[in-house]
Amino acid sequence: MKPILTLALASALVATLATTTGCAVTRNQETVGAYIDDATLTTRVKSKFAADPTVSAMAISVETLKGTVQLSGFAKSSEERATAEKLARETSGVVAVRNDIAVRP
Repeated sequence: MKPILTLALASALVATLATTTGCAVTRNQETVGAYIDDATLTTRVKSKFAADPTVSAMAISVETLKGTVQLSGFAKSSEERATAEKLARETSGVVAVRNDIAVRP
């Protein structure tokens, strides 16, 4: 085959694979767009934590997958734990909240 024809076939194959397999961040997880949406939700929740005097934004981790926010880490009181969950639930775009925060004085 001629080099130009081989290059054209290779380019067509790459383009076909890219469009048919989708752009997944990791295998069987989510698309790049969904990943960016989840990262935005995580940032919104963390910002609310940082602005709230009750919640320690440094002691509570926030992870988001497909709109579901998972909270983990340690709270100094049950009030802090409940406030963190409330702030996360009130964040626009959050589908569900999983509160795995442990209370540790």
